[in-house]
Amino acid sequence: MNIKIEKKSKEALYWQIYSQIKALIIDGSIQHGSYLPSERPFAKELGVHRNTIIRAYGELKGEQLIISRQGMGYQVSYNSEYNSVQQDDDLKRTESSKKQNKNSSNSSVKNKLKDVNWDQMIKDEYRDVGEKFDKAFQMQGKDTKISMAVGIPPIIYDEEEIAAHIACILKENGKKESYITPYQGDEECRRQIVSYLRGKGIRAKMSELQVMSETNQAFDFIMTATLRPGDKIIIEEPVSPDVYRLIDLNDCKAITVPVDENGMKCENLGPMIEKYKPKYIYINSSYHDPTGVCLSVERKKELLDISYRYRIPIIEDDSGSELNFFGNPEPTLKSMDKGNNVIYIYSFALSFVPGLSIAFIVAPEELARSLRYLVSVRLMSLEWVAQKLIARCLADGSYIRKTAEIRRRNRENFRTICPFLDELKPYGLSYHTPKGGVYIWVKLPTGLDSRKVVLEAERRGVSFIAGTVFYPGRMAGKDKIRINFSHEKKNMVIEGMKIFSAIIREMVEGE
Repeated sequence: MNIKIEKKSKEALYWQIYSQIKALIIDGSIQHGSYLPSERPFAKELGVHRNTIIRAYGELKGEQLIISRQGMGYQVSYNSEYNSVQQDDDLKRTESSKKQNKNSSNSSVKNKLKDVNWDQMIKDEYRDVGEKFDKAFQMQGKDTKISMAVGIPPIIYDEEEIAAHIACILKENGKKESYITPYQGDEECRRQIVSYLRGKGIRAKMSELQVMSETNQAFDFIMTATLRPGDKIIIEEPVSPDVYRLIDLNDCKAITVPVDENGMKCENLGPMIEKYKPKYIYINSSYHDPTGVCLSVERKKELLDISYRYRIPIIEDDSGSELNFFGNPEPTLKSMDKGNNVIYIYSFALSFVPGLSIAFIVAPEELARSLRYLVSVRLMSLEWVAQKLIARCLADGSYIRKTAEIRRRNRENFRTICPFLDELKPYGLSYHTPKGGVYIWVKLPTGLDSRKVVLEAERRGVSFIAGTVFYPGRMAGKDKIRINFSHEKKNMVIEGMKIFSAIIREMVEGE
């Protein structure tokens, strides 16, 4: 099928494709019963997004020129020969039946007018979101009794203690106008964060700080404020799926760099930067999601040297850095930055009260002002109760104390899991041993598919995350599984790992 598109044309790409295919169907060049090319290969052939093909095919379906068959694709349902022969008769029948069907036609038209084609209304980048948004993340263990999938902190904070804090906050801020926080974030919250950052070796000004709800929002707003369609960002691979999905939704392109036991591999970054001219390097520096590795101090120095040499900024996601098992945490990229090249993101999501997530960005003042404007337009106000609660817990030292307790809890769960994994090593299983964080990255025995393991575990009441979702191309990670150990109590972790071990043994021995 010879389809030619003009990308500089004012006519939408999907409409160009639809119009040409329609013409080929009607003139008989594409015959009745033929199948149109599959969406992905056709999109690749034409150099367009898959959703452009989906939209074009949707128009053809709307005109009943094609039909879609589950598992079969799109089939032409228009018979050009039959329709040309029948055309005159159809016209005669139409004229003769106009009066008879006037009332019913009007009713039918009215009904049709009520039906909005929402599939066509939705923007291309959101059209197949159901396919992109994996069930494991969407459900978050909804149908399982043991959650070892999503990173959720344990319930450490005493309910009565938190309730007392909130009661004081409400009493102290009873006026309606107090419920709307400054766009930059609550002043006391920012002041306490600035003080907290000094303990991490980061000297930030109040004017450089922007409070956000969580890390995804922080990354999204940074891209919105600074990037243009087609811009490129260097990221790790594997990586949290939220990262590459946000890049895609901002109409930008991810350039992936592999991760080893020391974090992002830096040896080829220079040539990559020269080739692709990326606008950022994005790095999850502490207890990387999903591998659990930390970017080594040597690699951090390399990254900073590259940043200075090529004048390329670094976005450092340091969430969860306080959850180290042994000794003091390693220095952050931001604390080692002698210039102003590192944008720093931190979140309390893994070390505070479940469901109360506050994050913040430390950025150059110019960018901080732009982020503040975006907050004013898109959010109007940030969660003021959560901000004031964080401020109180930072001020009285309870956040530091509770974080230490979470660390101990995570370490105990991690040590509970390891013997189960060690017993599976003779079957060919291996795993990275993290020094902190909330994740273990497991390599399955040869021949096992992580998606099948996850589905079977889900059936037995335990949730894990299949490794494929952490690769933008979804072509790798079939032998990997991410295990979260932060939320469940020890007895539930034991039960979950017993089920996991049984599944692995059954699948290996059954082959």
